[in-house]
Amino acid sequence: MEAIIIIIFVLGYLAIALEHNLKIDKLIPALAMMSILWAIIAVSHLDVFEIDTVSKSLKPEHLEGILLHHLGKTAEILVFLLGAMTIVEIIDYFDGFSTIKSYVKTKKKARLLWLFTTLAFILSAIIDNLTATIVLITILQKIVKEKEVRLWYAGLIVIAANAGGAWSPIGDVTTTMLWIANKVTANSLIEHVLLPSIFCYAVPTFIASRLSIFKGSLDIEIEDNEKPKSKFSATMFYLGLGGILFVPIFKTFTHLPPYVGMMLSLAIIGVFAEYFSKSKFSLSSSNTTDNDGSHHSPIHKSLSKIEMPSILFFLGILMSVAALESLGMLFNFAGVLEESVPFLGTEHASTHISDLVVLLLGAGSAVIDNVPLVAASIGMFSIPIDEPAWHFIAYSAGTGGSMLIIGSAAGVVAMGMEKIDFVWYLKKIGWLALIGFLSGFAVFVLLRDFLLNAA
Repeated sequence: MEAIIIIIFVLGYLAIALEHNLKIDKLIPALAMMSILWAIIAVSHLDVFEIDTVSKSLKPEHLEGILLHHLGKTAEILVFLLGAMTIVEIIDYFDGFSTIKSYVKTKKKARLLWLFTTLAFILSAIIDNLTATIVLITILQKIVKEKEVRLWYAGLIVIAANAGGAWSPIGDVTTTMLWIANKVTANSLIEHVLLPSIFCYAVPTFIASRLSIFKGSLDIEIEDNEKPKSKFSATMFYLGLGGILFVPIFKTFTHLPPYVGMMLSLAIIGVFAEYFSKSKFSLSSSNTTDNDGSHHSPIHKSLSKIEMPSILFFLGILMSVAALESLGMLFNFAGVLEESVPFLGTEHASTHISDLVVLLLGAGSAVIDNVPLVAASIGMFSIPIDEPAWHFIAYSAGTGGSMLIIGSAAGVVAMGMEKIDFVWYLKKIGWLALIGFLSGFAVFVLLRDFLLNAA
């Protein structure tokens, strides 16, 4: 029966990886895989377990209890993401991202490259790499008219956005998963991954800025007189970013799950949004009225624009991996891995072989979605919180996807917005992403060993 379960998981995984070829949204195989796996467990009366992190052994559990346990852990991530997505949509409702245009003060191609990649690096650490990519490419399309040049900019933005999301607990779904699962703390993650992530985006940007495509100036008109749609755009932009940044602080002081802080931030930002839009609160209708007539509340409007397919995909894939974890498969695989190569979690610096394991994980994230890879890692390794291996996994899974255009959410959305060809990206941008990934990888190893020796 376990063989059948593995086959179903592999087939579902392939369907997710080949969604563009099959022309089927990846949420469909993810949800189907989740349902079938748990149905087989229930009908076949298979034994389910929970990992005892103290004794590092499997503890038998009832099916309903273990299912509720994993659903609760998954719900923490999904509610957190719903809150973050809503705040981002509220910022967009007030045209807050137009504030970024004020930073564009140069026509030099190389300077503009550094500006956009740096903004991508910073923004992705706050509003996640996917949203940062969408916002910056939208602005890019209004500034850079030459298609070929714009593709290069878009490719470097993808690299920078993925690098920026890797060092922040709120910058990428995978780092958020590790943070919520209590595998990393915000301070330690930043301490270990920030510098490698800077190298990961800065080295490719530096090399690209020396290429002929970024020589000279752009023939553009910087529109200083263009006014945002709302007079509160800048206020909501900074308020929204501040609200998201408040979440790690809230968790540090209260020790409550991150989604609680995110809901508080959403509530506070929602108050300002309703006030600025001169709307009246309504609990019975999504329509509200003001002095000028009827219109939608910014909260309801923002909630209607949430990407529910992404939320359902995360539900499907995380609960599918949870099924394998409940059967003890991931735990047993970790035991095999521990015997065949040095274990990822040791009291000293990781060896070359185990570093290679994490390196392969990063390379794999360019082909396979990094969410299930990290979810599987969480289920496999019972190593302490803030073990360097967790930070290494966060970096590799977050940045490795940049090597292929389909290897990350940021790359996929850039591919759709600019119609970037897979082969073009591989030839023009892939090698830059590889250099950046390996540069950050080397910096991480040096920094990790230095910190461990200093301790």
